[in-house]
Amino acid sequence: MTRLMSGVFAAVAVVAGGYALSGFNSQSNLPENPLVGAAFAQEAEVDTSTITEMTLGAEDAPVTLIEYASYTCPHCANFHNNTFKQLKADYIDTGKVKFIYREVYFDRYGLWASMIARCSGPEKFFGISDLIYKGQSEWARAGGASEIIDELRKIGRLAGIENDQLEACLQDGEKAQTLVTWYQENATEHGIESTPSFILNGEKVSNQSYDDFKKLLDAELES
Repeated sequence: MTRLMSGVFAAVAVVAGGYALSGFNSQSNLPENPLVGAAFAQEAEVDTSTITEMTLGAEDAPVTLIEYASYTCPHCANFHNNTFKQLKADYIDTGKVKFIYREVYFDRYGLWASMIARCSGPEKFFGISDLIYKGQSEWARAGGASEIIDELRKIGRLAGIENDQLEACLQDGEKAQTLVTWYQENATEHGIESTPSFILNGEKVSNQSYDDFKKLLDAELES
């Protein structure tokens, strides 16, 4: 999936499409008002150090693989439902690779999914992400925004998140803005223009088959 982003204003527009500090609209059950405008993004300092990096594998692994992915990206879902499981078993769980997952926000639905995935902290993040990717074809095509967010709520509840906690996470406008700014900083640093994209020991690589990833990873481990 290739979608170019034109900087922080485009990223902020994602939030403006869906989040509010003041609660949910009673008719649509969606966050009802924009959190910020472009002027806020331009003038305000946003501390992104509060965002937790979601990682798997040994901290001192010889190889680091960063994935940039969107929960609404079908290619990302395919990667996580297939190739990633093999990589995890063969390289991440065995201490050879430290894996870092970083969300990309192309639309408000991906941001909502991210807020739910992060709602219970790092311990449940990857498990909830698995549920989101497995069910992507259902929740992402559920209909309009209210239907989509209701389907995402179901995933959150399936993962054991209580309703009050779930709604608090979805209403956390400050967290949403910080995540969008964090994404923009990371995407700018690594030149991310499509998903999924990968940074292997500092070098950008494209999405590919397990066999091709294996060759890259083995070469890094042997170097």
